Amino acid sequence: MYPTPHRNDAEGAFDGASNYINYVLEEQKTKMMYLVIKRGMDFLLAFMGLVILSPLFLIVAVLIKLEDPKGSVFFYQTRIGKDEKPFRMYKFRSMVSNAEELLEDLLNQNEISGAMFKMRQDPRITKIGKFIRRTSIDELPQLWNVILGNMSLVGPRPALPREVAQYSPYDKLRLKVIPGCTGLWQISGRNELNFNEMVELDIQYIKQRGIMVDLKIMLHTVRVMFGSKDAF
Repeated sequence: MYPTPHRNDAEGAFDGASNYINYVLEEQKTKMMYLVIKRGMDFLLAFMGLVILSPLFLIVAVLIKLEDPKGSVFFYQTRIGKDEKPFRMYKFRSMVSNAEELLEDLLNQNEISGAMFKMRQDPRITKIGKFIRRTSIDELPQLWNVILGNMSLVGPRPALPREVAQYSPYDKLRLKVIPGCTGLWQISGRNELNFNEMVELDIQYIKQRGIMVDLKIMLHTVRVMFGSKDAF
């Protein structure tokens, strides 16, 4: 009888490394497929949204102009996107035209802990601004950001430069992906949550993200838009 061959430690280690490499490659392939599908879904849904919602855009634009004829309809801010790259984010203007100049005097009245500023009775918000904020209509121009590719439909909230300047290395983990129009933070309590809770939700999303997760968040967002009382 011939002796039964035995694998030596080197062969076992090689097989283990090979299996690990195959696992990593499969994970990368799955991630790449997800990102391709996500981008396609983002572009298609954002384009459809802009077309379908164009009459609403016109109505909101007229109302903004009627209340403040001198101000612009749209408002943009520099936000920090994936890998800490800045981009211009668009919204309907919901505040007086000199809102940024007035901010410095209001910072001590911030109602959210951490690297964010939120104030429930912000005196800079216009009458139409209160309505479009409560219904999140002011966020709809961000569909154009999705078309451009610097935002996704689902992802972490895009941060302001002054907020990122206060981030810890852990906080910056939320900047590893493309920011979104909506996300776990928006559907889980939004301004009722503090900054640290927002960061944890963003990191949870980054770990669990997938097409089904994105779809569930988008569907939940529609309900929150018209039923939320914590948007301000």
